[in-house]
Amino acid sequence: MPGTRIAALGHHQPARVLTNDDLAQMVDTSDDWIRRRTGIVTRRIAGADESVTDLAAAAAGKALAAAGLDPADIGLVTVATCSAIDRCPSIAAQVAGRLGIPGAVAYDLNNGCAGFCTALATAGHSVAAGAARHALVIGAEKMSDVTDWTDRSTCVLLGDGAGAAVVSAADDEGLGPVVWGSDPTRAQAVRLLDDWHPRFAQDGQTVFRWVTSELPALAREACARAGIEPGDLAGLVTHQANLRIIENVVKQLDLPGHVVIGRDVVDSGNTSAASVPLALSKMAERGELPSGGPVLLLSFGGGMSWAGQVVRCP
Repeated sequence: MPGTRIAALGHHQPARVLTNDDLAQMVDTSDDWIRRRTGIVTRRIAGADESVTDLAAAAAGKALAAAGLDPADIGLVTVATCSAIDRCPSIAAQVAGRLGIPGAVAYDLNNGCAGFCTALATAGHSVAAGAARHALVIGAEKMSDVTDWTDRSTCVLLGDGAGAAVVSAADDEGLGPVVWGSDPTRAQAVRLLDDWHPRFAQDGQTVFRWVTSELPALAREACARAGIEPGDLAGLVTHQANLRIIENVVKQLDLPGHVVIGRDVVDSGNTSAASVPLALSKMAERGELPSGGPVLLLSFGGGMSWAGQVVRCP
């Protein structure tokens, strides 16, 4: 079986910036309160005419161009999303059509905020098994469509965006073994309420306690399966849910100063399945991660699911 690697990355965000002061005009909150509780300063909000497909296709197009591949080279397209209104055809099928990708298997994957890392591992398995030589893996969300703008505890968190990765067959292994699973006893801790107009809701304290108690062990396990120590990492990109959570995990892992930490939540808010690829693509674009350097991707979310693995930066 061939090895697998991330060949290229790409990301896209809407133009509109929503600040904490803007939110203070909408609900009973303040810039100081939001920063202290979440670390978030701004988030991007898509327009009424921008769909999840638009965001996903823009990010995927950039990743495809960066990989130097022809659309016909792509054999698999998968989109991780929980906010897409369209059910069929899938967002992945629509993206394939937009980019002129002929004949690829295309499907959406909904695992909440853990969706991209789940999709990345799944696509890597497909490439390793020879089902496709190149796969396009996308995390895309328009969380503003499922936000309750009257609920100050959740509306301050969410943003829109997309990130994408091209996964290709390789001589060496660039995707480490995945650590993934779920805790069904906490399945309702993060959810989209099931009605005719779904709204994001969560039990914030339950999520915080679970993540800060369980995530460091999962991070160490993903590193161990990749044959490295946490201190050997070049970077760490967790789901961008809350800056307090990120800093807590970093502290518990006792990471050395050279490890670059993804903190895109400050500028982008919580973009659910888009948050990990969005942060990773930005870090790579800024030159913060060395080519080939090991980066731990770690996500958690709806259904209290998690997925993570060490990848080599393109």
